Formats: sequence, C-alpha cells, structure tokens
Amino acid sequence: MADPFDVRMRFTSQLQHLNASVNSSQKAAHYALKYRDMDEDLHSCILEQLERNSMNNRANIMYFIEHLCDMAQRENHLNFVRMMQKDILMVVDAVAPSDGSGAANVKVVRRVLQGLQQKNILQPETVTEIEGCLKERDIAAEQGALTPIDANGHREHPPNQANAAKVNGVARPDKRQIEQRIEEDRERHKRLRESIWAIGDEGDQEFERLWDDVSDIGEDDYIAAEEDAMERRQALGLE
Repeated sequence: MADPFDVRMRFTSQLQHLNASVNSSQKAAHYALKYRDMDEDLHSCILEQLERNSMNNRANIMYFIEHLCDMAQRENHLNFVRMMQKDILMVVDAVAPSDGSGAANVKVVRRVLQGLQQKNILQPETVTEIEGCLKERDIAAEQGALTPIDANGHREHPPNQANAAKVNGVARPDKRQIEQRIEEDRERHKRLRESIWAIGDEGDQEFERLWDDVSDIGEDDYIAAEEDAMERRQALGLE
C-alpha cells in the first residue's frame, strides 16, 4: 500500500504545476483515480491548493476539476463527483473571489460550470444560482478597475507608489503572471478551435446526412441545366 503522505505530496505537486495543456490535467486526474481509496484526502488537497496558489494556477485547477469529475463519472467512482458537488460554491469563491482579485477567472468558472452541467455533474439550478453571483462579481470588478477622471481627462487621484500595485485594495498580478496567463489562455483558445473543427471517425455518415438534406432532382432542374448550358455555348460563340 502506498504511503498516504507521499501520495498527498505528489498530488499536491501535480496541482501546483498544472498548465493549460489537457495532458497536464488528465495526468493529475489519472493519479487521483489511481489512489481513489484516499479520495477524501485528495479532495482536501484540491481545496487547499485553491486557497494557496496564484489566480493563474487556480484557473488551471478549475479546468482540472472538470477532467477529474468527467473521468470519475466514466469510471463509476462517484465519490469525487459528490464531494465536488457539495463544495462547488467553495471552489467558485476561491477561483473567482468576490473581492475582484479573480476577475480574470470569471469566464473560466462559467466555462467549466457549463461543461459540468452538460455532463450532468451539476444541476441547471445550481449553475443558475452561481451565475447570479458571478454577474455581481463581473460588475464589481469593472467598477473597481475604473479610476475617476476629471473634465480635462486627467485622473483625479493618481495612485501613489504604495498603492500602485493595488486596485480597489486588491493586489495586481505581476508581469510574469500576466504573461503566463496570456500564453495559457492562447493555448486554451487554440484547443477550443481545434475541438470545434474536429471531425469524428464517422466514415460516410456525414456524407449520407448531407445527401439526405438535398432535394430530389425534378424537371425544373433539367430545364435550368439546359438553359445554363445554352448560355455557356453562346458566350463561347458556339451557337
């Protein structure tokens, strides 16, 4: 039997080093399911890391949660799913806090909640309730980001050195975190576009669907074809 402390430490490390790649989330999810007998302990690790890590990492953990619940559901280990259902409000509060510090994560939370609802992991009523909270946080973040400007177009209260790194009392992410977030968001958008254009292994099924949508050829179609052919011959000087 694996050492519980070692399993917890390894899982914590994986959560801390999550990135925007699917492989990263799937690897951590596989690890959690491998040691499913410690599911409560591993679930507590997820909640702890959501409280302790940067907002970028919290966004990555949010995406990981969707992978974990999906895989747990498919492998019929529903303890992870039940615990996440019970603590989903705590998770949302950690990823997109009401103080505006996680304003950039609001879209992430919405996307994951929609995914969990589509997979029947969360009830529509739960998602709707959380969405109401997220709307308020969107408004609060926008208001917090605005600085009053006078009639001449100048800021009324320019931030001093002590407050330069804060907006509405909330610490701004540093340049490295911003650049990392831009890269990760770019990677996610790339994967999203790929999934939209992905073609499944359906053989001729897509062709058959398109063929069924086309109406049968009638007499009007033959007449139109003859007229088009005549116009082409006239244009070429054949008649």
